[in-house]
Amino acid sequence: MSYSMKTEHLQNLSLLQWPLSYVAIFWIVQPLLICLLFTPLWPLPTVYFVWLFLDWKTPDKGGRRSAWVRNWNVWTHIRDYFPITILKTKDLSPSENYIMGVHPHGILTFGAFCNFCTEATGFSKTFPGITPHLATLSWFFKIPIIRDYIMAKGLCSVSQASIDYLLSHGTGNLVGIVIGGVGEALQSVPNTTTLLLKKRKGFVRTALQHGAHLVPTFTFGETEVYDQVLFHEDSWMFKFQSFFRRIFGFYCCVFYGQGFHQDCKGLLPYHKPIVTVVGEALPLPQVKNPSPEIVDKYHALYMDALYKLFEQHKVQYGCSNTQKLMFL
Repeated sequence: MSYSMKTEHLQNLSLLQWPLSYVAIFWIVQPLLICLLFTPLWPLPTVYFVWLFLDWKTPDKGGRRSAWVRNWNVWTHIRDYFPITILKTKDLSPSENYIMGVHPHGILTFGAFCNFCTEATGFSKTFPGITPHLATLSWFFKIPIIRDYIMAKGLCSVSQASIDYLLSHGTGNLVGIVIGGVGEALQSVPNTTTLLLKKRKGFVRTALQHGAHLVPTFTFGETEVYDQVLFHEDSWMFKFQSFFRRIFGFYCCVFYGQGFHQDCKGLLPYHKPIVTVVGEALPLPQVKNPSPEIVDKYHALYMDALYKLFEQHKVQYGCSNTQKLMFL
């Protein structure tokens, strides 16, 4: 495949991962379905809306993954473009459930998407008996068509009900949560390793309530594939980004990469390797009503494990020996 064909293909695929594209599809698909109700094609939207009503709570009950969608050949193009790989440091037992911290968020979270929402990097072979579920904004599951597409890839709602369901129905479930959330996207600039984690303790509390193990992960290269324009907190653009987040639940980041020609700017990410390192699971006891002290204890242990994971692999995967992992 030629460079121009390959980059055009990836650009189309990468835009499908951009939350703003979901908003655009919402404003296109929903009116279209309503308009079709007044045409000879009215049975199609009618059947879908009935299905939507009956299926409304599925995202909070484990979702509906599709091995066929997760194994589409198109995902290998994203994998090979950077390339994207996954590194296992320890086995995960199928007899346990896990909450996996995904760090950092980056702009489009290519690493987490490719490694946990597809089989392009061979997750099922790397971690046999483990079923990954990447949690994302609950709002996306209210968008017709899009909800079915993202559920098929194994995404689930980040709501408490959804996570509780997965951690209490069977074993071998791995719930991935981007702990820094959308706020961390604004920290995504090359040569930075800053995570929003110090005050993010809800995932630890949930893990304790279910006796789920915590799995630290760090994706090297995630913040290197795009440059981002940062705005001062007093600027009108930053205020617009904050307003946008209040409405839609995520920031409208201004970013750029390379174009169809390697010497120009565009929306394509840079060709830089992305490696997700999955650390050793941290066992937690089951405590139905954990005290703040217990939560703080295991939160500190998790941060320490994540820091050590970063220090152990940083030089091998492109960071300088002096670069430090910062927690905010």
